[in-house]
Amino acid sequence: MDAKAEPTLKYPESEAFYAEALRELNTLGLPFLLAGTYALSAYTGITRPTKDLDIFCKAGDYTRVLSHFKSLGYSIEIEDDRWLGKVFKGQYFFDVIFASSNGTMPIGDPWFEHARQIEVFGIPVRIVGPTELVWSKCFIQLRHRYDGADVAHTILKAHDQIDWHGLLAYMEVHWEVLLMHLLNFRWIYPSERDKVPRWVMDELLDRLAKQLDLPPPQMKVCRGRMFSRIDYEIDVKQWGFADVGGEGEWRNE
Repeated sequence: MDAKAEPTLKYPESEAFYAEALRELNTLGLPFLLAGTYALSAYTGITRPTKDLDIFCKAGDYTRVLSHFKSLGYSIEIEDDRWLGKVFKGQYFFDVIFASSNGTMPIGDPWFEHARQIEVFGIPVRIVGPTELVWSKCFIQLRHRYDGADVAHTILKAHDQIDWHGLLAYMEVHWEVLLMHLLNFRWIYPSERDKVPRWVMDELLDRLAKQLDLPPPQMKVCRGRMFSRIDYEIDVKQWGFADVGGEGEWRNE
């Protein structure tokens, strides 16, 4: 596909490093995808500065990518073994990502089946599909970083390329998060409500209607920690709510 735009580099002198990294990744032969701001720009036409690259790969290839760059003399850092590593050359770096920080988004084969190809720095690379781009941003809702606008812009500009059945399947367990984003989109763009298929809204609103007729869960749970561990820390440390995993207090005790 022809990218609608591409981001600008916060540090223009870093282009040589990023181009070198993409060429090396292509040579390595392991499947990878470029995500983040580059994918957002390609689908929406939004141009904004970026300080790094987000490289998505499967969990089984994560250590292979890091080991390969380490063997070439790059500095390696495993920031969080649940989802994120980094490759450095001086002050410049790129992220190697195989899941989301909250564990909801493992990178799997469908990501590569739905990918699109563009050129970055004159190098052919595949970017995440619009369906997976939306999914990758739905849970980024921290006090200092919120990707809701990216979700809304992707729906606005690439709604006809989104696999809505696939997106609903990805977010099956967390369908309320998808509903929140879709209601947000409808409020932001009242004249563009038809960009979201009617059946998607009917399905999600039917789930909500059925849920309203049910009693509240007995286990006190704070899923806000899936958005931000810091912002919802007090809930699990002082207020008796269970974290995403583990147990909390029972409501009736």
